Amino acid sequence: MTLPNSRSLFLLILIGCVTLLITAIFIEPFKSMNPCPMCMMQRFVFGGIGILALTAVLHNPAYIGQKIYAALLTLISIGGASISIRQLWLQSLPEEQVPACGPGIDYMLDVFPILEVIEMSLRGTGDCAKVQWTLFNISIPGWSLMAFAGMSLIALFILLRKRASIV
Repeated sequence: MTLPNSRSLFLLILIGCVTLLITAIFIEPFKSMNPCPMCMMQRFVFGGIGILALTAVLHNPAYIGQKIYAALLTLISIGGASISIRQLWLQSLPEEQVPACGPGIDYMLDVFPILEVIEMSLRGTGDCAKVQWTLFNISIPGWSLMAFAGMSLIALFILLRKRASIV
């Protein structure tokens, strides 16, 4: 059995990111959903992973380059997973412990400096605690967490696999 090459695995990550972003864009207007700041941050992370994976596919680096791309993808995916975990935690809070709803991301970007917007978005608001949509009883951040975990595992596989020996 031959294992898939790194380029194919980077392409798989890219396809996953594109599929998730298109799905988010498609679901939003048809389900009358407004993404909260944490949802937007997760989309931004998927976009970053996708761009990095596209770069890896086009670059098709040698062994060391593959490891660098895989390490970066792993770190970014873990960062995205932590945002998903934070949102899932907010969604699990009893109603009396949910933080107050905050301003929308558009307003925050207009009024506050970018670092403050990022901090407020990572903290989450009552908007982030609302479960707007589920599939198989799993909310959007739950699905995002699974996607980030899968991308992390693929990137870790590339990172940790040994160099193919030449016979």
